[in-house]
Amino acid sequence: MTIVLAGAAAAVVWLAMPAAPRRLGAEASAPVSTGRDEHGPRRWLWSALAGLGAWAFVSGPVGLAVGVAAAGVVWVVLGRAETPAQRARRLRMRAELPHVVGLLAAGVRGGLPPADALALVCLALPGPAADSLVTLPPRVALGVDPAEAWRALETDPGLAPLGRTLARSARTGEPIADALDRLGAELAARSHADAEDAARRVGVRAAVPLGLCLLPAFLLIGIVPVVAGLVADLAG
Repeated sequence: MTIVLAGAAAAVVWLAMPAAPRRLGAEASAPVSTGRDEHGPRRWLWSALAGLGAWAFVSGPVGLAVGVAAAGVVWVVLGRAETPAQRARRLRMRAELPHVVGLLAAGVRGGLPPADALALVCLALPGPAADSLVTLPPRVALGVDPAEAWRALETDPGLAPLGRTLARSARTGEPIADALDRLGAELAARSHADAEDAARRVGVRAAVPLGLCLLPAFLLIGIVPVVAGLVADLAG
């Protein structure tokens, strides 16, 4: 039993450690993966630890059933959870989208069709957003209805605002440049708000270790002498 507990503790420590960062060259050359298999062995280990913990807590035949159920629940939850790579892609796409919309609006105002302008934007701003948008201009060039092509972006949470704007303009005849300008202003305001929220979170996170460092000093300098003086007076 001791060996099992020691192994479980070692597994928890390993699972708590962050994944090793990839080299910059490899990260730049490798495509961004969005699959659910990036949890890798960690998903198996978390599920196994949850099952073993539930089995050890309940024990007996009922504990075995509870352990299997707990392992299955953890497996499903981790399978639906966002991986670090997916989160990094989503945040990077969210940061890139205002620039993509701004360049696309400039290209359309310059006289380019939206699909041609989008192709140039993908060349000028490589990244997760360009990787998801680069397949749309060839589809439009092959004769796909632009409204249908742009509507395909609505399945991507990061690009859904751009897809809705382009599809609505293609369907209603609204000037695309004006719609893109409004969208760019909204995205810029949202990006500014996100930056302010991130700055506030940094301040809150910095206050916690500072408080932990100052609390012992406050107790030793402010509380302990007062308590020691009161004890001495009472004893005298």
